[in-house]
Amino acid sequence: MDFMVFQYPMISVQACLDGVLLGILFALIAYGMALQWGVMNIINIAQGDLVILGGYIAYFMYLYGIHPAWGVIVAPVIMYFVGIAIYKLVINKVVDRDLFISILATFGISILFMQLMNFAFGADVVLANSDYGTTMLFNNNVVLPNSKIFSAFISILFAICLVIYMKKSKLGRAIRATAQNARAAKILGVDTEKVYAATFGINAALCGVAGALISITFTIHPYMGLPYTIRSFMIVIVAGLGNLPGVAMSGMGLGVFEEFADYILGTEFRIGSVFLLLVLILVYRRFKLSRKREYLK
Repeated sequence: MDFMVFQYPMISVQACLDGVLLGILFALIAYGMALQWGVMNIINIAQGDLVILGGYIAYFMYLYGIHPAWGVIVAPVIMYFVGIAIYKLVINKVVDRDLFISILATFGISILFMQLMNFAFGADVVLANSDYGTTMLFNNNVVLPNSKIFSAFISILFAICLVIYMKKSKLGRAIRATAQNARAAKILGVDTEKVYAATFGINAALCGVAGALISITFTIHPYMGLPYTIRSFMIVIVAGLGNLPGVAMSGMGLGVFEEFADYILGTEFRIGSVFLLLVLILVYRRFKLSRKREYLK
């Protein structure tokens, strides 16, 4: 176990800054999951696969000579309609069913997407090179890729735009009303079917933005969606539904945790540490719920 991260302060600063920038991107993915979970009561296991599909859109733009940064505009538009199509074909049939049914359905979608991406794009690890360079801080002791800074900035921009849209637009108000009480919203004239479709489409669009940013910042391949699903699920569990500041803080906290785990345990244990953290969080939440039940008795 490497404790250099505690002995040299600049390594800790590097890990914290990298983690915060990474966590902002995680928070954008988690906000999409929290939105459709809160409105539709569906846990989307295919969340990470939608992210990777968005990444491939930006990557293919890069292959055809278009700068992959334009993917943050193109990918969400395409992914919005992909999300609508998924809702029309599958999700609308399970939206009012038991939560476990929706988990099985989206797990099937996840497997299908992985196989389709493998068939269409191949299993090679790819990167959309942005050529953004790096930023040096603290007498060149801390190095930040400009692609990470760009990703964090775009993630914040899209999150702010979505918050404004949800507060000011007619559809945004309908989505919030449906999340509070779907039956009452329907009685008052809200087309909940349209709201559900739009919500899933918006979630897919956010995944498209995040995927485009990930393809610029990191590598992608067809089978790496699950870790992003786990991360967003964990962030939503910690922050709660409808809590955007909590999602942002939880996302940044997870990013910092991953970076320190990478430095201390090694890169090969990075994803494993995330899964272990999820188990610990679920056990803790289960313990709190059992204590609460005993107190109510």
